[in-house]
Amino acid sequence: MQCFVYRSAKKDDTYVYLRERDAFDLVPANLAAALGALAFVLEVELTPTRRLAREDVAVVRANLAARGFHIQFPPPSHGERAN
Repeated sequence: MQCFVYRSAKKDDTYVYLRERDAFDLVPANLAAALGALAFVLEVELTPTRRLAREDVAVVRANLAARGFHIQFPPPSHGERAN
């Protein structure tokens, strides 16, 4: 599965994965507004065996297949707990 990754201009360390290049209309309008402009970072092939630094590739692939996008939020700050 091919994937296109974009960096949010408004939210530090937040990335949007899209199943189609520049298909920003896949992201709901309210979420897109909160993220601001998106800058292209890279194109990557997401195979089931590919490893991602901060995301589970199976979850990303499932979100891309179901919704067309996946959001990678920043890691919790020191002292915060992940849910």
